[in-house]
Formats: sequence, structure tokens, C-alpha cells
Amino acid sequence: MTTEEVLAEFSDGPGDGVFTDGGAVPNPGPGGWGAVYVRNGKVVAEANGHDPDTTNNRMELTAALEATKLVPDGVAATIYTDSRLVVQTINEWAAGWEQRGWRRKTGPVENLDLVQPLYRACRARPEIKLEWIAAHSGYLWNEYADALASRWRLE
Repeated sequence: MTTEEVLAEFSDGPGDGVFTDGGAVPNPGPGGWGAVYVRNGKVVAEANGHDPDTTNNRMELTAALEATKLVPDGVAATIYTDSRLVVQTINEWAAGWEQRGWRRKTGPVENLDLVQPLYRACRARPEIKLEWIAAHSGYLWNEYADALASRWRLE
């Protein structure tokens, strides 16, 4: 589905924030990520990208990291992701991993090259909150982010 089709079909969900999505088809395999910054129901900025050899988790983390760059410094915003893993990684687990030298109790942290900069970005920007949103529930801007993340498949 294109972003134009999403705008014509969906209208529910929050009207402010940064909405992100990422995925790989198959997983692992080629994938993409997307992020859209919305204020008062209008697109302020958007970004998307593609990786020929990746995973769902890497694309979700990349989308969240890129989302932090779309919000101007000092502006409060919620970053919405449909990845519980991303939310738990940053909001619950990363502080403990950092205290243990970026190691989990059971071994190394996966995707550390993305986890560390996302964690640092979120800590440096207390005005930004990271929250989970249900995937494929008809929420306009989550569907829009999904379309951005999938754009590479249409090209």
C-alpha cells in the first residue's frame, strides 16, 4: 500500500508524534524502515530507507533511531513503534545492560550498534518518549509508517 492509499483509507489513532515501522521480507533478508513526524494531523517530516540484508529487529531499531532525528531539539514528542522489543529494550533493559558493560545477564546484546545510539538519543532528549502502538490496527500514522518501510518493495 502506498502512503497516498493509506491517507485515503485510514483516519484513526493519535494525530501527533513520530510513527515508525520496520521489517524484512523474508526475515532475515531485504528490509526497510520508515518514520513520519506528525503535528496536528499534518506531516512535518518523513524518512525511510532500505537494507538488502537485515532483520525485522534491525529495521525497527533503525526507524526509532531515525525518528529521534526528525524532532527538533527541545520539542516534546512521542515516538510510536509497533515493536514491543524496541520499547522494552530502551525503556526497561538498556540501563541494566549499560551498567554491566553492555552485556545481558545471558551474554552479548544483539544489535548493539543500533541499541547504544538509540538509548543515548533517548537519554539525551528527555522530552521524547517511546511508546508501543498496535500494528495493523487501522491507525493512520502507524499504517503510513508501514507504507514508508515497505516503499523499497514497490521500487
